[in-house]
Amino acid sequence: MEGSSRSAEHVALFRALETSRRRDRLFTDDLAARMLSPRYRAVVAASRLAPVHRWIVRYIDTRYAGGPRASAVVRTRMIDDRVRAAVAGGAAQLVLLGAGFDNRAYRIGAPASFEVDHPATQATKRRRVPAGLAGRVRFVPVDLAADPLAPALLGAGFDAGVPAVVVWEGVTNYLTAGAVDATLRALAGLLSPGSVVIFTYVDKAALDGTGGFHGVERWHDAVRRGGEPWTFGFAPADLPAYLSARGLSLAEDLSTHDAAARYLEPLGRDEPTAEFYRIAVAARA
Repeated sequence: MEGSSRSAEHVALFRALETSRRRDRLFTDDLAARMLSPRYRAVVAASRLAPVHRWIVRYIDTRYAGGPRASAVVRTRMIDDRVRAAVAGGAAQLVLLGAGFDNRAYRIGAPASFEVDHPATQATKRRRVPAGLAGRVRFVPVDLAADPLAPALLGAGFDAGVPAVVVWEGVTNYLTAGAVDATLRALAGLLSPGSVVIFTYVDKAALDGTGGFHGVERWHDAVRRGGEPWTFGFAPADLPAYLSARGLSLAEDLSTHDAAARYLEPLGRDEPTAEFYRIAVAARA
């Protein structure tokens, strides 16, 4: 995958498959398929036939226990809703932190949009974004495991005096505790009051084996084999105090399984999602 993140491509695949649904889709991401390697593009093209789509989805959900596919699309929809609400509420800047192949800057957008990511993944993303859209985003190459965030964002034109919405999706579980701490402290010091930080995380009990969550071992084994093992998690009960100590206030925190009850069940869709994969929304007071 040209040196870019395998997990980022898998999430793009899941978004492309969701987009190819004929009805009852949670969102539309017309650029998702462009982010994929040729073999996955072929899978998405075949999935436009409804029976093939059902077979592909059933195959993924059966092969990878724990619900990574449906968890990804549910979290995408929930975060979409929170970003739209933040922009409508006055957030004039959108920051996609560890952006991967996230296309919200083109699907939803804001007056100013920034994509922060590892240079290798970002290079692939830039090649695959249509030329006519590239100017809508300011690309900020940063390795969150090693590089300071604030100077890079400010150097790209981020305005610390204007409210922003930050999306940090599918990233914290691949970092160290120190990198997560440094990033959240940097955000709290950089963002103006009224800003929002939306991030996902893995329940710490899924990492140490104490949670008894269905499918966690097979899912973790799959990402480990792909060279991107989970390395960090939060205990949900500890998250409010953790964020408060770093200048942020927790506003919402729920699992993708709980989010599925909001988004999938009303559509009559019964698909496996994870109780250990969570979405949190925090505010900069």
